[in-house]
Amino acid sequence: MGGGSMGALVPSVKSEGKSEAVGASSEAVGAASTAMVEVGKQNEQVEEEGGSGRGGEMDKDFLCPICMQIIKDAFLTACGHSFCYMCIITHLNNKNDCPCCGHYLTNNQLFPNFLLNKLLKKTTARQIGKNASPVEYLRQSLQHGYEVPVKELDSLLSLLSEKKRRMEQEEAETNMKVLLDFLHCLRKQKVEELTELQTDIQYIKEDINLVERQRMDLYRTRERYSVKMRMHMDDHAAAKARPLSIDKQSSGLISSGRTTQSGLGFGSLVNRKADPKPQESSQGYQKKEAMGGSDPPSVSHSGLAMARKRRIHAQFNDLQECYLQKRRQWVSQTRNQQERSTYTSKREGYHAALEDFQSVLTTFTRYSRLRVIAELRHGDLFHSANIVSSIEFDRDDELFATAGVSRRIKVFEFASVVNEPADVHCPVVEMSTRSKLSCLSWNKFTKNHIASSDYEGIVTVWDVNTRQSVMEYEEHEKRAWSVDFSRTEPSMLVSGSDDCKVKVWCTNQEASVLNIDMKANICCVKYNPGSSYHVAVGSADHQIHYYDLRNVSAPLHVFSGHRKAVSYVKFLSNNELASASTDSTLRLWDVKENVPVRTFRGHTNEKNFVGLTVNSEYIACGSETNEVFVYHKAISKPAAGHKFGSSELDDTDDDAGSYFISAVCWKSDSPTMLTANSQGTIKVLVLAA
Repeated sequence: MGGGSMGALVPSVKSEGKSEAVGASSEAVGAASTAMVEVGKQNEQVEEEGGSGRGGEMDKDFLCPICMQIIKDAFLTACGHSFCYMCIITHLNNKNDCPCCGHYLTNNQLFPNFLLNKLLKKTTARQIGKNASPVEYLRQSLQHGYEVPVKELDSLLSLLSEKKRRMEQEEAETNMKVLLDFLHCLRKQKVEELTELQTDIQYIKEDINLVERQRMDLYRTRERYSVKMRMHMDDHAAAKARPLSIDKQSSGLISSGRTTQSGLGFGSLVNRKADPKPQESSQGYQKKEAMGGSDPPSVSHSGLAMARKRRIHAQFNDLQECYLQKRRQWVSQTRNQQERSTYTSKREGYHAALEDFQSVLTTFTRYSRLRVIAELRHGDLFHSANIVSSIEFDRDDELFATAGVSRRIKVFEFASVVNEPADVHCPVVEMSTRSKLSCLSWNKFTKNHIASSDYEGIVTVWDVNTRQSVMEYEEHEKRAWSVDFSRTEPSMLVSGSDDCKVKVWCTNQEASVLNIDMKANICCVKYNPGSSYHVAVGSADHQIHYYDLRNVSAPLHVFSGHRKAVSYVKFLSNNELASASTDSTLRLWDVKENVPVRTFRGHTNEKNFVGLTVNSEYIACGSETNEVFVYHKAISKPAAGHKFGSSELDDTDDDAGSYFISAVCWKSDSPTMLTANSQGTIKVLVLAA
């Protein structure tokens, strides 16, 4: 029974422990109070000693035994030790003992240590006052609620006010300096622009005077021509009147003279009204006389003039840039005013820059559209294997050849395609190949030789007359994209392949004569038309590598600017190179000066080979919108275009919107071009007004 009572007294044991803890806590509070008094005395000592070495020892007494930092929100345990509140609470969540002495401890045996907290605040405030800046001291004091004397506040406010005034002044001076620098730069830039503008205006005035003089010369020439014609007609009328009698002769002469003069005066007036431009050629006059001076030709001429003016205004910015660029270049080349005046006087007319620009203006405004003059179907209309990858004219522009994924080279007679009204024309020559074809190149010396490259990497030279291959080169390891005959050395040709190699071949040898290893796939190669040593190579690395075949260790120059693979390269002249890329741009480069000239935008080309062709003035390319675009080399926007219409497509064809232009080719320097699309439709287009 007693043992049971003892067992039932377990809670009593806790109560006894609790009373013992309470007694201990009372003693601890007394001890803590005594300790705080000692701390207060020590703190006063520290103040008297001016924060000497003793202050450093005092700091250790204010450290929390758990985190070893200055105690924050001090709490006292029943055993007389002080800790940060969060530190001791976290500790008691894991263990019920004092971290210092190991005495049993619970949350109920923790008490706020107000005296220590007050001392800590004062000590912290003094340390801030000694070590912190005045601003930081004021901020900390206000933030923690420290007591700051009014005198110190006034001093701090005065200091802050002075500091603020000084900073505002410095900031204002800095802002003024920045503004002044900007204005100086702006003035310098505008002065330079004004000088350039004044110079340009002077150029324009000089050229206006030149053009006006030329215009007056043409006007005088026309007037002299009119006088000669009038005299000739008078002599002719007088000769007819001689056999008549004197009276009839006199009356006839008077009447014929009046009639002739009045008729000539009216004709002259009509000519002047109908001819707003004094530059009209003698052919224009003859044509007008042949048509009896009727109004329709006059109206047509006026309409054409208005259309050309509209084209000028539509591309005015590009034309302005072209004119000023040519004018400035000419001025820089002619060194000084004396050379310029001498050069101009020797020519007795336009200077070179004005002549060049007039040529650009004339050729650019002459055409505004592409007109279809013939069309033919390339095999099965709606078969995907009808894509024409390459289309090329022969040496004399009498024949043209097509090739593509149909594995056939077809040769057509151009004249019969244009003159015979038929949709389907039979080729005069057809040659079968083992693989899909990617490119064709006619030999410009041997009329019957044509080279091809195919998807198996084979480069073949064909004889069109015998329909047989002359040479086959199988060194490429992957698909060969491009092949080109040299224009100056008829036995040499170059090819490029996906195996990252450019190979030079000779029709007299069975193996390649030269090999260039590159780091990216080769998409196109082209000989410079004026050299058998210089070759341009377009690559998947977005660049054009221009090589001298006499030293292929490194390219002469690498032209960078395209953002995607370079799909075509073509030479307009010995110094002008055009390139196409799947970044939907064409670019013109100067291979002599190694500089970019112009970028052309307007077509769409992101993934397919859409064709590129050039002549001396124009660049043409296809588009993935099933359109052909023509650019003048001096203007960055399209000058003309033609869309392969929906009438050519079967309405039931779900892929009608996916057709694209796949090949284009100019007929030498004429305004006529061949175009083909991925459907297998080939059109003959001509530039028209």
